[in-house]
Amino acid sequence: MTVHPTIADGIARARAGDSEAFRRLTDPHRRELQLHCYRMLGSFQDAEDALQDTLLSAWQAIGRFEGRASVRTWLYSIATNRCLNARRSASSRRAKEWNVPGVEPPEPSRMGDIVWLQPFPDVFLAGETTPESWVEQTETMSLAFVTALQTLPPRQVAVLILRDVLGFHANEVAEMLHSTVDAVNGALKRGRAGLRRRQRTGETPPLPLSPDETAIVENFVRAYQSADVQSVVALLTDDVFISMPPMPFEYEGPEAAAALCGSIFGAGRRFELLATRANGQPAFGTYLKTSDGTRRGTGLLVLTLSGDRISAMTRFEGTVLPWFGLPRSLPAR
Repeated sequence: MTVHPTIADGIARARAGDSEAFRRLTDPHRRELQLHCYRMLGSFQDAEDALQDTLLSAWQAIGRFEGRASVRTWLYSIATNRCLNARRSASSRRAKEWNVPGVEPPEPSRMGDIVWLQPFPDVFLAGETTPESWVEQTETMSLAFVTALQTLPPRQVAVLILRDVLGFHANEVAEMLHSTVDAVNGALKRGRAGLRRRQRTGETPPLPLSPDETAIVENFVRAYQSADVQSVVALLTDDVFISMPPMPFEYEGPEAAAALCGSIFGAGRRFELLATRANGQPAFGTYLKTSDGTRRGTGLLVLTLSGDRISAMTRFEGTVLPWFGLPRSLPAR
């Protein structure tokens, strides 16, 4: 492999202990490495930890970097193996109990396992020039895709992402994972099959920020802020899916959704929604109106759209609001 003279000089300087040269080598790859770690782990916090661990490990190992692979490939190799280690601890995390004050939850359709799932703020996604290219990028960052990945064995996840999302060759992936090409190809085949079984199908969502998406979102905001259960349910698909990690409660279908919304609104809880975006999808900070007029941030709600309907709603805890530049509370009017 021929290394560009500028990069070769940067590698030499970094190997000699020049931290600024190391930063210049690695900075162009930080954002995509963060996305890679998030796809692997499904957690924004864990992805940031894995990224920092990757860069520290790379700095400590730069003296042994011989340049047989590109800097990018070398960094992905380190990041992937750090994420494989992190997946073991993530999968052992315990779910949280129901923690919505004054609300008795309806019987869930089932209890979920992916309790470590967290949203990814769109502000950290690489910018694209057209809505179509943005959709192509964010399809592999959608909550549905990332959630499906978390259900697969870790090495299958690594191979799927490295081969199908990032386009590395089988021999490169084999070297990254200290494996063989045959083993990589076998893991890829099993991973693709597992992903097909676990991904939900639906109609193509409208383009981000398009008039069609805006119409759905505006209708939802009006219905939700008005605590109008019937109008909320009218916007949902027949197989709508609601989850709320790190709580394991999951609800499927309009009847279950109506029971959940009814229990929340029936307890007198009223909300104001502040728009943002997560995983390339419409999202809202939810602010509970209080008796003194203030509005307290209680969570982040992410919508998955299918055609002109909402096919999934994922509710996260209020601790994620600062990641999206949203306040923890809103002052009294």
